[in-house]
Amino acid sequence: MSTEQGPRPHRVLVLNSGSSSVKYQLLDMADSRRLAVGLVERIGEDTSRIVHTPLTEGAGGEREVTGRVADHRAALEAVAAELAKDGLGLDSPELAAIGHRVVHGGRLFTRPTVIDDAVLAEIERLVPVAPLHNPANLMGIRTARRLRPDLPQVAVFDTTFHTTMPEYAARYPIERETADAHRVRRYGFHGTSHGYVSRKAAELLDRPLAELNLITLHLGNGASAAAVRGGICVDTSMGLTPLEGLMMGTRSGDVDPAVVFHLKRVAGMETDETDALLNKRSGLLGICGDNDMREITRRMDEGDEDARLAFDMYVHRLKKYIGAYAAVLGRVDAVVFTAGVGENAAAVRQAAVDGLEGFGMAVDPELNAVRSGVSRLISPGYSRVAVAVVPTDEELEIAEQTYALVGPDTRPAPEGADSPVAPPG
Repeated sequence: MSTEQGPRPHRVLVLNSGSSSVKYQLLDMADSRRLAVGLVERIGEDTSRIVHTPLTEGAGGEREVTGRVADHRAALEAVAAELAKDGLGLDSPELAAIGHRVVHGGRLFTRPTVIDDAVLAEIERLVPVAPLHNPANLMGIRTARRLRPDLPQVAVFDTTFHTTMPEYAARYPIERETADAHRVRRYGFHGTSHGYVSRKAAELLDRPLAELNLITLHLGNGASAAAVRGGICVDTSMGLTPLEGLMMGTRSGDVDPAVVFHLKRVAGMETDETDALLNKRSGLLGICGDNDMREITRRMDEGDEDARLAFDMYVHRLKKYIGAYAAVLGRVDAVVFTAGVGENAAAVRQAAVDGLEGFGMAVDPELNAVRSGVSRLISPGYSRVAVAVVPTDEELEIAEQTYALVGPDTRPAPEGADSPVAPPG
């Protein structure tokens, strides 16, 4: 009898399902190479759009399809159809697994987890603390499971990296019984990014991650900071939800909680309206009408005072968190900028570090001005603390964690075997 086997599956499809969108990437884990990337947006509207870019040799360029995509099932079917045109369909025997970004894993999920019915139920139980994100993540998971029920599927949680925070950093100083009954605590987000760039920063510095104290700054439309000691998160700026912390594109970041009560009393604003105000109409957008840092810096350079105020507020709060986390860590080896603003806005990086020479931090203007897609130092040689730009790659991180768990060189665990070990809370 022949023992010859077909090709071993080594591809991972990464799905990031939002309330009205699905972002996806197909990666070949044999060499961490992207085979295709794409986006389905405005799901449920007549103006739905699919943008698909195959990256295999000879596949052609970007394709765009417009027309109503009714729901997430239709969206994933459209993704499968576009991939199939390039010979990369979901029915391919080379597809090893599907990895899903899940925003909120609470305290229970302390590592990437094979999805079964019990895992789905727990993700759903966390909806009250992640009402904007977990429902959409669940829709994507359920749809993918219906399309490929035979395929291992893995949840990779934004919160996992931050489950190492000590209790004194994770708890809010409110009545314990009330907090515990309703899961009110600080969870943190952007964990896949903070974990990824921490490791890449250690490679850049050519030092063991276990020896390093890092401040990682994920600055995109959403923004968060983390204090990382020896590869372990000890504090982060986001909390129960992604609203806490730094000033962001449309989110306020830190505000006095009494603002909510004040707006209720004097303006009659109900919970949903205040929620929308703080999450969607605040931050950079609320101050100057723009949430694109490129446009803000352009306007600022032309003398626009509203843009200048927004920029100064953004940098002021960023600098405060750098200083706070320097105090938490005691010794800082590197400050690491990442994500859209962190990787591309030289003015933000320069302004955030200016005045921190007493902390051993400085930026070389010439190095900082270089635009590059690779990890690099932007601090002068004399700087005691390295300042670095490290491009994040959350999709690769999700793919790697998924493949490590259920790839062909590992033994897929039976359902429930990868249930996390931390107690629920």
